[in-house]
Amino acid sequence: MDTKSLIFNENLIKKKIFPCNSPLRTSLTDSFFTKAAVLFTIIPHVNKPYELILIHRSNEGTRHRGEMSFPGGKFEPEEDKSLRDTALRETEEEIGVPRSNIRIIGCLDDFPTISKFIVTPFLGLVSNSQELKRDEREVQKILKVPIDFFIKKINFAEQEFEVGGERFPVYYYNYFNEENGQIYTIWGVTGFLITYFIEKIYNVQIGSTKARRPTLNDIIKRHQYLK
Repeated sequence: MDTKSLIFNENLIKKKIFPCNSPLRTSLTDSFFTKAAVLFTIIPHVNKPYELILIHRSNEGTRHRGEMSFPGGKFEPEEDKSLRDTALRETEEEIGVPRSNIRIIGCLDDFPTISKFIVTPFLGLVSNSQELKRDEREVQKILKVPIDFFIKKINFAEQEFEVGGERFPVYYYNYFNEENGQIYTIWGVTGFLITYFIEKIYNVQIGSTKARRPTLNDIIKRHQYLK
């Protein structure tokens, strides 16, 4: 894909995603799952492909330790009035961007995870001049990864895992960060969300098949395998 096609185009992206309150967006709820939200964080640029902000989580906490992810976390009813609040609060806590400096432009479909979360992905814009400051307890590293990195299939790998007799894909991207010479593996829900986003926005197929995640019923029926 031509690099110029990956310069941020808000109108193109908004045509392919949903307003967060759209009835056309897949919105999931089930008592078996915990509600969570992430901010699919975009830094637009004028003359080069936009970047995604990803974090390398620390080894603190009970879940997703040491993994690469978007800023986000579970819904906290004592602090959050909505899942949008969750995404904005967690982003401010984890990478130091005030909610007033984030512009939400839409949402992707909800995604159930095998770790029994329903994740609502909000797409948010952050200025390229915004200072990023990591939460030292929760975040080891903040990375800005150009979107064209994810388009190149040489950076992509795919495996399958079997749950209760059915196979599901897992997507991997290995990103080399020149700043510290370290390779970061982006996979799981984050790898899937990025793959799904690229396929949806740019109508290109990254994986061997169109991105598919287990459904709520897939996970509930197989919960004994997922503990």
